[in-house]
Amino acid sequence: MTVTTHPAPARLPDAALAPWRDVPVALAVDCAPGARQIDPAIRPLRPAGRQPRLSGRAVTVHVSPPDFGAMLHVLDLVGPGDVLCVDAGGDAHTAMIGDILSGQLRRRGVAGLIVDGAVRDVATLAGWDDFAVFARHITPRGPTGAAGGTINTPVTIGGARIEPGDLILGDDDGLVCLPSATVLDGLGPVQAKAARETVWEAGLAAGRSAAEVFALPPVQRA
Repeated sequence: MTVTTHPAPARLPDAALAPWRDVPVALAVDCAPGARQIDPAIRPLRPAGRQPRLSGRAVTVHVSPPDFGAMLHVLDLVGPGDVLCVDAGGDAHTAMIGDILSGQLRRRGVAGLIVDGAVRDVATLAGWDDFAVFARHITPRGPTGAAGGTINTPVTIGGARIEPGDLILGDDDGLVCLPSATVLDGLGPVQAKAARETVWEAGLAAGRSAAEVFALPPVQRA
């Protein structure tokens, strides 16, 4: 068994990425063309209101617990703003990463980590306000092999296909994957929905009825 690495795709221009950094995941899931929601069971470690937002280029890893070989090799392949997306098959028994590997990712400027599997050392990981961690499970048991896995191939995380180079957004509500074409051309529907929500909120705050604000059809009176 060996670790196989593939070249990372070119980074999207920052001018294309910047407008997405403050887009709520809920808006992206609802409106962005091609958006792929990641299973809400993959949750942030920090409580709501304290979770750092996550936004960055997907670097993908596939591992077969308890082996975590690809996790070690990817440490030398990630860079600033990347999001490490780990397909561990939802395994709950073996942590694929803890404070040592996560600390190195953080030193290299990685924005955060998504694990469809387990993590450990969560008191340390959850104490970082500049490194977002989302995981399906927490367990104390560590890996027992480092000989296999793949890096920068398509993976499935929380039911969503993630390609290397896709844009990952994460916040308190959850996670979404946006393909490159959406990043370049799909912001319009998101901005339009945000504008409608602003109008709805202003109307409700001004005392208008919900029926008027949301242009509801007449109800049938019993």
